[in-house]
Amino acid sequence: MKSPEAKPMELVCPAGTPAALRAAAEAGADAIYCGLANETNARNFPGLNFSPEELAEGVAFAHRKGSRVLVAINTFARPGDVGLWREAVDTAAQCRADAVIAADLAVLDHAASNHPELRLHLSVQAAANTPEAIRFYADTFGVKRVVLPRVLSVPEIASLNKEINVETEVFVFGGLCVMTEGRCSLSSYATGKSPNLTGVCSPPEHVDYTEDADGKLQARLGGFTIDSFEQGQAAGYPTLCKGQFTAEGKTGYLFEDPVSLNAFELLGDLSKAGVTALKIEGRQRGKAYIAGVVGAFRKAVDSLSDGGDPGPAIGALKAFSEGGRQTAGSYKKTWR
Repeated sequence: MKSPEAKPMELVCPAGTPAALRAAAEAGADAIYCGLANETNARNFPGLNFSPEELAEGVAFAHRKGSRVLVAINTFARPGDVGLWREAVDTAAQCRADAVIAADLAVLDHAASNHPELRLHLSVQAAANTPEAIRFYADTFGVKRVVLPRVLSVPEIASLNKEINVETEVFVFGGLCVMTEGRCSLSSYATGKSPNLTGVCSPPEHVDYTEDADGKLQARLGGFTIDSFEQGQAAGYPTLCKGQFTAEGKTGYLFEDPVSLNAFELLGDLSKAGVTALKIEGRQRGKAYIAGVVGAFRKAVDSLSDGGDPGPAIGALKAFSEGGRQTAGSYKKTWR
């Protein structure tokens, strides 16, 4: 099985636009993940993502900077309409992408059968978190890396790595999804759209803000009140899993606080656990976020691989966290 700490961990960074891709490459990303401007990727928002021409140009630019490009084709194909997903795989291959990140079996099969030279990474949307599941994807489609769900602790990741020969990639910063990815129906229940099928969680066209009689701002999603904010209080985006709800006479964040994941302090532990790559979330974020976060993690990873202390770079990250608040999320399992 894999030997821990065989080489420095890779830094995998987001890019929702060509400008963000350039910023990530210039900030020192080892790999940059992005998606095409359609429903084949799980960040299908207006103004984001790449045309085939932009992807080809982005791949060429990244390669000149020494970065690889991974194309996220990580939503699930609709019955009778697999063509769009197959075309996305073909486009990624034609643009000389270094890998595709996929979850759907039909998409993985098309890539493995028609583009054997194209490296396959298993998306977090597949929710593969057991040795048996991961070995299935590796044996059947030749998957080389699995992006692990954000519900595993560090000891669980270490135990998993001892039983598989597939590279593992974990999220270390950005938006925190509290569900086992690929198995969340909250957004679909409220709006009819989900990240798994249409690439959209809490779509903006279903969001509205209204002021009540007491002057409080009510944030709603699909007609459901998700949160309430006092006058002058910064209003958060109404993502259903990060809303406030009342249960048994108490009101609070029952699923997850509206904070950002920051596993910076666990980088050494993740390296010892045999993790191959560290993933930053944020394809919907701008160039300043990309440059700042990637730069901080670049310094930290380089320092760690040289036997130094990655800590000094952490101060720059708080400014990029949701509400300025951070959590180690499921890695420490304080809520289990």
